[in-house]
Amino acid sequence: MSQMLALLIVMAILYFGDAVSVRTRAWIPSVFVCAVLFLLGYWTFFPKDIVSVAGITPVVAGMLMYLLITNMGTLLSVSELMRQWKTIIISLAGVCGITVAVFAACMLLFDMNTAIVTVPPLVGGIVSAIIMSKGAASAGLVDLSVFAILLYVMQGFAGYPLTAIMLQREGKRVLQKYRQGEWRESVAQLPEDKEETTIAAEEKMPRMFNSIPAQYNTSYFKFLRLALVAYLAYLASHWLAPVITISPFVLCLLFGVVAATLGFLEKHPLQKANGFGFAVMGLMLFIFDTLNRATPEMLLRLVYPMVVLIIVAVVGMFVISWLVGRLLGVSMEMAFAISLTAMYGFPADYIITQEAISALTEDDKEREILTHHMLAPMLVGGFISVTMVSVVLAGIMVGYITPISG
Repeated sequence: MSQMLALLIVMAILYFGDAVSVRTRAWIPSVFVCAVLFLLGYWTFFPKDIVSVAGITPVVAGMLMYLLITNMGTLLSVSELMRQWKTIIISLAGVCGITVAVFAACMLLFDMNTAIVTVPPLVGGIVSAIIMSKGAASAGLVDLSVFAILLYVMQGFAGYPLTAIMLQREGKRVLQKYRQGEWRESVAQLPEDKEETTIAAEEKMPRMFNSIPAQYNTSYFKFLRLALVAYLAYLASHWLAPVITISPFVLCLLFGVVAATLGFLEKHPLQKANGFGFAVMGLMLFIFDTLNRATPEMLLRLVYPMVVLIIVAVVGMFVISWLVGRLLGVSMEMAFAISLTAMYGFPADYIITQEAISALTEDDKEREILTHHMLAPMLVGGFISVTMVSVVLAGIMVGYITPISG
């Protein structure tokens, strides 16, 4: 298959997913539609490396991941993280709910190794899934090695529609209060946020470079500063490796927060450099690329434990996040949606939230209100569970896998 044909096919899938999402007002998320189409494609006529053939190789995806996560750090100021303390607690509670529920189910229906291998992929992303898959393979547990990857691939099929439903309900609740003049929280904070989105604000140099004329703040200068911060995060991860293992992506997030706070980066530099849309597109293709590992035979063999454990995890997550959200004064819908980000993380959390906001709002003001209310908690929740906690859990739990005797 030629590069341009591969690119045309994957672009057609992405657009079809978007069109279905728009048509159904986000009740069917585009990522869900795209995942199904990629799966059908891999089972029929797609080459296994269609995403790489189209131009999104693992090296390119890695570069986009560094830039995107650093960029996301610029959106999360220290004060914003402090404001999101409830989100952090709810996200951690959701992880606890998954862990307790999965271990209980495995003790009744399966075994301890299954529980150990299942939890990190269910609360995280590809990194934790790979760690557990390799750990299981090293212990001679071939089925569990495949199971870890399959869980990562399939868990979104539960997380995407449930999140869409929760965000739709939460968005309607907020908009109803706003239209009745009862929603005061976001309205009071909108003017400051809006000021950041004006054209004039986008052209300004960040605070650390105020002495340089604004016309030198070109797209390349924004990419340069973003790449420098990401590189420093990578170096820090490399230097710390002999003492403690910290994912460079976690450090990219933290370094992005610090760089924006110090005035080295502006907010959302990737978007202002006109690179955000392409970066998200590349990263989404990289995610769908992992579906090439899921064969029909694999699904049939592992479908029972996979379905049971995903359902159990969702129930455990729902119960704990609902209880904790109730204690903290967060609605059941928002608390559950925050917890569900553990099943996919960024950028799916960003895309699903944007789809729900676009589907529900009628003007820019309503869009700003829902963006302010839902986007930051969804992004923070995903980073806490998928980017941070899951990697730590995988690093700890992989050491407790029991090898096959003999």
